Amino acid sequence: MRCRKSALAFFLITALLLSGCGSAAAPAQEPAAEQYERIPDEPYEAVPYTLYPAPEGGYVGDVMPFVTEDGLLEIYYLYDTDHNGQGYHPIHMYSTDDLVGYDDHGMVLNYGQMYDPDPAIGTGCVMQDSDGLYHLFYTGHNDTGNGGMGRECVMHAESSDRETWVKDEAPLFFAPEGYSRDDFRDPEVFWVEEDGCYWLLIAARNNTLGGVVAKYSSPDLKNWEFCGPLYAPQAQYMLECPDLFRMGDTWYLTYSWDCVTYYAMGDSMDGPFKAPLDNILDGKGLIGGSGFVFYAAKTARMGENTYLCGWLGRAGLSSDSGVYQWAGSVMNHQLVQREDKTLGVKAPETFEGYFAVDKLVFAAPMTDGVEISGNNIALSASEDSYALADMGTRPATMTLECDLSFDGEGCVGFAFGGSESDETYTALCLDARQDLLHYEGYEIEDLRSFEPMAVTKFDFSPSDTYHVKLVCENEIVVLYVDDCKALSSRITHSVDGAHIGVFADGCGATFSNISIKIPG
Repeated sequence: MRCRKSALAFFLITALLLSGCGSAAAPAQEPAAEQYERIPDEPYEAVPYTLYPAPEGGYVGDVMPFVTEDGLLEIYYLYDTDHNGQGYHPIHMYSTDDLVGYDDHGMVLNYGQMYDPDPAIGTGCVMQDSDGLYHLFYTGHNDTGNGGMGRECVMHAESSDRETWVKDEAPLFFAPEGYSRDDFRDPEVFWVEEDGCYWLLIAARNNTLGGVVAKYSSPDLKNWEFCGPLYAPQAQYMLECPDLFRMGDTWYLTYSWDCVTYYAMGDSMDGPFKAPLDNILDGKGLIGGSGFVFYAAKTARMGENTYLCGWLGRAGLSSDSGVYQWAGSVMNHQLVQREDKTLGVKAPETFEGYFAVDKLVFAAPMTDGVEISGNNIALSASEDSYALADMGTRPATMTLECDLSFDGEGCVGFAFGGSESDETYTALCLDARQDLLHYEGYEIEDLRSFEPMAVTKFDFSPSDTYHVKLVCENEIVVLYVDDCKALSSRITHSVDGAHIGVFADGCGATFSNISIKIPG
């Protein structure tokens, strides 16, 4: 069912501001759109990707964040295109000092020839030794199998300035005995003061245990000793892009598979590590299938803050389907250590200085069951109906912040659409019926007819009030809830002049203290 077109003239915006456009009518089975006026469209112009960049003509694949001595974040990444040849995934690099503007440095390391171990490059890391020399450890991949040694190996390059890198002539090593020779990738290297040596963590596949994070040690970054598995959950085929870091007195190990980034936690960097009951911080594509939302994340510490740096997949074969392909745009979340030591995520604090201008909040009811008072919107919908309020054209880049409370086991959230050219509304959902956050382009009235596609779990049972923040840049829309979870999405139905609104399906809800900010 689609919302019917209004036959009446638009309200004047000034009248909306003065009147509040409240309605105390009882909820209806269907939206009575013909009774209500739409907010006039405002001009819309897309903006450059300042928060979530992607290279022109290409995409950001697995990232290798490195923070320089002067606090600059360099994001090395696998450069992907829609037309990869026999050789692919050279390493490119962005840099930023505030996560709200990036310099594109282009390619820093190219893949090799077809007879080399690295005609395709896989993820790794950048680090600096005690003498000031920079090292890039990475995965060499060659489908010919390197003369029986295996398709994947650990490779190494050096640089004195992080601009010119010189590769070693030969790989450092291949997989050890008892491990898959074809699945051995993503080295992460760092100095361990307590052990007086370097550690190298790598995604490997043990013939008995399945996917593991394996550990090597070295006194000099050249001679490496295999130490066995550091983490072996016996749950995934591989544990890609491993990263180990500490917050407070707890150690965390992140890794990626199933199109999602996971984490485990322990009291020591040696483990044992245990995954909490819910160890996913952002979305997971396609329940029962595949689809990348936020993937291959590693951490970077800038000042007092730790960021989880990964990528948001590019859209799949159809827009707003919730299906995302491998590689897309830079996506960074700020990590939060919660009271129980589990992790949460929130928008980077640096965004607050970027979104510095308040935008006046006004709204209009689009159904019965809507009451508006300043920047507060109360919605009331019976079990088999929904209530909807429209707040006008969504700025191309913006944040929206509010306190949200709702009752029962309904579904509430943000609606996109309602413009003169497209009056339908799709729904970004906080879904207490299924304990999920999700978006997949469904219209509000169809939410109960289809299964969610791009989701992350969220436990709505402890509270009935939540703090919610949206960060939007063109079609990229990131939902943060309670500094706990994020759901990153590409919502094409939210751009090109589409409006933004709030809705409640089958319940009552109050959106309080709504604040909208745009860049200065």
